[in-house]
Amino acid sequence: MAILPENSSNLDFTISTPGFSSYPRSDEGSGGGREQLKLDMNRLPSSDDDEELSHGGSAPPRKKLRLTKEQFRLLEDCFRQNHSLNPKQKETLAKHLMLRPRQIEIWFQNRRARSKLKQSEMECEYLKRSFGSLTEQNNRLHIEVEELRVMKRVTTAAIPSMAVVDVQAEKMIPPQEREH
Repeated sequence: MAILPENSSNLDFTISTPGFSSYPRSDEGSGGGREQLKLDMNRLPSSDDDEELSHGGSAPPRKKLRLTKEQFRLLEDCFRQNHSLNPKQKETLAKHLMLRPRQIEIWFQNRRARSKLKQSEMECEYLKRSFGSLTEQNNRLHIEVEELRVMKRVTTAAIPSMAVVDVQAEKMIPPQEREH
């Protein structure tokens, strides 16, 4: 059984991680080369805390890369020729477009993912249409089979002495040997 301090209404929790801080670094060496982040366990983190945690208390997140129409056109042309680039092609394209090779790499990854998703959507639509068509055909065949059964009952009831032909054995089966 744990014994809580008398003043247990306020709990402090400290996490030490290398190179991370939400407070200015102290040069007194008390952290042993580690930065400290103080969390108050008695309150929910605010959105400011989330930003601070996700960006290490440093600069705000980078803006999304916006390509010019010319850059986009050239990237699309390259993608049509080849869905992936080797490092040399990536470097050349990056220099030509004045982007970093990593940006080119990520653009191609995203484009491959979009292409795969589009292909899956098209295949799904094709399968849906095929399923609908096959369902209709199946329903028509069920109706036709039922009509043929009705016609068979009517025919055998009208002419009871008529022999039935066994197609597989290619022989006539007399009425008295038929199963009903």
